[in-house]
Amino acid sequence: MDLLTNLNEQQIEAVTHKEGPLLVMAGAGSGKTKVLTNRIVHLIESGVPDWNILAITFTNKAASEMRSRVNNLIGDVYSFIGTFHSFGLRIIRENTAALDLTNNFTIIDADDSLLVIKKILKEMNLDPKVYSPYYVRNRISFIKNQLLNDKEIQNLLNTPFDKVVTEIYYKYNEKLVRSSSVDFDDLLLYPVRLFQGNKQVLEHYQDKYQYILIDEYQDTNPVQYKLSVMLSA
Repeated sequence: MDLLTNLNEQQIEAVTHKEGPLLVMAGAGSGKTKVLTNRIVHLIESGVPDWNILAITFTNKAASEMRSRVNNLIGDVYSFIGTFHSFGLRIIRENTAALDLTNNFTIIDADDSLLVIKKILKEMNLDPKVYSPYYVRNRISFIKNQLLNDKEIQNLLNTPFDKVVTEIYYKYNEKLVRSSSVDFDDLLLYPVRLFQGNKQVLEHYQDKYQYILIDEYQDTNPVQYKLSVMLSA
């Protein structure tokens, strides 16, 4: 099968690029998914082991579409094609001991997260009308996605109101740790913290994923960007 048929000059350049970084700037409907899927197949047909390829998208629907197109072109592959969060989950599942999680850890959803926050508000005798559980959840998500450390949290969240929210944040994390649970944001935060603290584990994944393709790269937030940079270093 000639993968380069029906591709324009710029698409062919992106598909056949081999070593080093490449940024593709393209508008909606310009064939980004086609380029990504064809690039995966081209790499495999050029001799790159399929398990050395990591392809990241931002929605489950997009990941499913990409997997389907690759399978139609070349059959089943061992390349990881999925979202940042599904990739993060795989890393966590493969490293539960290093992360002090049980093998059957729980992933809590947004509603479960709110229930934990409401319980903490009750324990702290805080009025949920003043400290909205939705607002608190958003601030917790902000802290995690911005990769804020304790000092940065202290400097950024320094109003009396935010200091209370910060206290809730720490209690929230303590409850999740005690119950061997992770929330949606932890699926990205845990792998980054793991890589920062364990060079050997990081090098394992760097060796494994030697070709990293990220769809809609402009949408990455700090924790996703950090994960991408560490893997590709």
